[in-house]
Amino acid sequence: MIVTLMALFTLYAVLKLYISVMQIGYIKERMKGEAVLMSPRRFHDAALYAVEREKLSMVSTLIEYVLFVLWIGALLVWLADATMTLSPIMQSIVVVMGFVLIGGIVSLPLEWYGKFVIDAHFGFNRSSYAQYIKDTLIATLLTLIFGSLVIAGVHLIIANATLWWLWSFGFIFAVVIAINMLFPTVRALFFDKLTPLQDAELDAQIAQMMRETGFQSSGVFVSDASKRDAKLNAYFGGLGRSKRVVLFDTLLQKLNHKELLAVLGHELGHFAHGDIYKNIASVGAMLFVMFAFFGNLPESLYLELGIAETPGIVMVLFLLLMSPLGFVMMPLMGLLSRHNEFEADREGARLGGSEYLVGALKKLVEENKSFPYTHPLYLFFYTTHPLVLERLKALGADLGAQSESHEVDDLGGLWPSGR
Repeated sequence: MIVTLMALFTLYAVLKLYISVMQIGYIKERMKGEAVLMSPRRFHDAALYAVEREKLSMVSTLIEYVLFVLWIGALLVWLADATMTLSPIMQSIVVVMGFVLIGGIVSLPLEWYGKFVIDAHFGFNRSSYAQYIKDTLIATLLTLIFGSLVIAGVHLIIANATLWWLWSFGFIFAVVIAINMLFPTVRALFFDKLTPLQDAELDAQIAQMMRETGFQSSGVFVSDASKRDAKLNAYFGGLGRSKRVVLFDTLLQKLNHKELLAVLGHELGHFAHGDIYKNIASVGAMLFVMFAFFGNLPESLYLELGIAETPGIVMVLFLLLMSPLGFVMMPLMGLLSRHNEFEADREGARLGGSEYLVGALKKLVEENKSFPYTHPLYLFFYTTHPLVLERLKALGADLGAQSESHEVDDLGGLWPSGR
């Protein structure tokens, strides 16, 4: 069984590396051509930025593979032996949190390099070292506190329920929903300073648009995101009465009112079509498949690993194999998501005007230095939004020769690429 898992994880890592190599080569070839959707200089910079980010992703994949081999080969046994004297529930907490913290420490240099070297070089990073350290410590503390509570809950289910994987799925799915509800509040408390939108005219226009779609929100807020990053973004966070409209201050600086309203119209389109709940249901389906898989692993696997089938070890194996399982399921998730994005674009065009949504898309491409081409394999496995030229064409934009290009990547930021 270990040999099979190693073979599957190796295939997963090799495929990811292959896609990255193809993506880098494709971008380098495309950057030699005529610039589209942005100035030639930004087009060139966007290509270089995408290449550097993909190289970093390759290093991350290699580290992920090495860690997997180490965990399977020795570290799982070491961690289990080191915690033998603890009570069962504390052993689970220490084992799982130890796994998470070791992974976080190993990936920290890559995260730092991405922010303070790559993003800084291309003019995105605005965070100071002190701010970064503070954010990292707060995130780690929150992970330790709330992660330990979740681990304790799953431990009790595994230790006491026959169909533990089914009950664990229900518990984790409930946690996912709670996170969606609490995300705006937690982010505002510990990371971003949110202030009510001061532009009365814009606030009234947004309120009218929300009334038209039946969207009820606890308010429209502006985030001081520019203290960390120069990219443009916005989000509708929360569920039920906790919903908030959050605009990054960088977005307000770059888009005019009509473009901003068209962007919000797109997001309201997601609400009108129930996409938020569809996405949660999709995540639930993916989690169900994962838990069903892990709930039926043969006992021989634990014998081969030389460790007992304790709740903590079961959870660590889940975390170890979650990435390749998610990778396999992401293309289907992406296909459904891209369909939803076209529907949201139509609603955004109806509410805010297609010409203004087109203008906003073009500005986001240029300001976020989102290179407009991608390799088809990268698109298939990673992209959750439609190709930007297809979106512009569907909105009736006159793109001329650009409309002939069909292998175009998605926007970052407000419309993420899925990486």
